[in-house]
Amino acid sequence: MTTLLSPLSQSVSTSAALTLRITEIFYSLQGEARTVGLPTVFVRLTGCPLRCVYCDTAYAFSGGEMQSLEQIVTAVAAYQPRYVTVTGGEPLAQKNCLPLLVALCDAGYEVSLETSGALPVAGVDPRVCKVLDLKTPASAECHRNDYGNIALLTRNDQVKFVICDREDYEWARFKLDEYQLPGRVSDVLFSPSHGQLHGRDLAQWILDDRLPVRLQLQLHKLLWDDAPGH
Repeated sequence: MTTLLSPLSQSVSTSAALTLRITEIFYSLQGEARTVGLPTVFVRLTGCPLRCVYCDTAYAFSGGEMQSLEQIVTAVAAYQPRYVTVTGGEPLAQKNCLPLLVALCDAGYEVSLETSGALPVAGVDPRVCKVLDLKTPASAECHRNDYGNIALLTRNDQVKFVICDREDYEWARFKLDEYQLPGRVSDVLFSPSHGQLHGRDLAQWILDDRLPVRLQLQLHKLLWDDAPGH
């Protein structure tokens, strides 16, 4: 005799079968992007194919713990958040990141995805705010940018440049015009690479050139010295 599962049972069974490698799940203030300063749950996935020179999450390159989709969603719900950010590493390096994003959106959260821009974003749920990096020359990973992603961005999304020096700034300024980014996304973020470029210098360059971008200082580094779990 065949036993038929109810739609709810099938959903629970599916979420239990899907797994992801997780470095950490924590509750903190968002340190970047347009929700900066707002209480947020972060789901940090393990693994990244890039090796940017300024990377501040190298501890997420390996290790971690396998968790089911059901476990992850339950852990997030315990904080009763409004905002959830899926980050890494590079979260899209794990194929089950996509169903995780769907599950979090279905749970009613405002979900953002922090991605390097090196992997395709075509499968990302449109309800998710994509915060997409364009890697600058000084990152040493500029050649990994997938420019095909830009056509998939909407006014719900954001583009981020981490800028290490004046050359990076000029490169980012060119890309700003080349892809007409201010008219394509909600925010273009210029962030000084922590310890490499003073935020005051970047601020002055933006003012001098009257760029339609948002200066971004990483709040979590100012408050907690970049300690994991913040």
